[in-house]
Amino acid sequence: MEQEPEDLGHGLPTAKVEALAGFGLSPEEIAHVLEVDLDLLTSSCARELESGRIKANLRVAESLYRKATGEGRESVTAAIFWLKTRARWKETSSTSTDVRVSFATHEEILEQLR
Repeated sequence: MEQEPEDLGHGLPTAKVEALAGFGLSPEEIAHVLEVDLDLLTSSCARELESGRIKANLRVAESLYRKATGEGRESVTAAIFWLKTRARWKETSSTSTDVRVSFATHEEILEQLR
């Protein structure tokens, strides 16, 4: 069985750190799960913490792109999402309202009430 790579001899499973970061866990949460000191984790696995997030985003982007450029109902939703977030598309509707506002004095209001 292949052994999981360790980082700097600190016994931290770098592949697991990268995977957990990719799943969206914060460094604090990863340190808690692995039962290690946060400072040790961030100093020893800074690269894995960042690359895990980046690689996960890349996998999701690839999947979304395949869906957006594919066929079927799923592709329409994915394409709309892609265009809104990447091409700055907006769903806009314009409504024009003409409202005239006038202010009455206390005396005018009292006069209208009589």
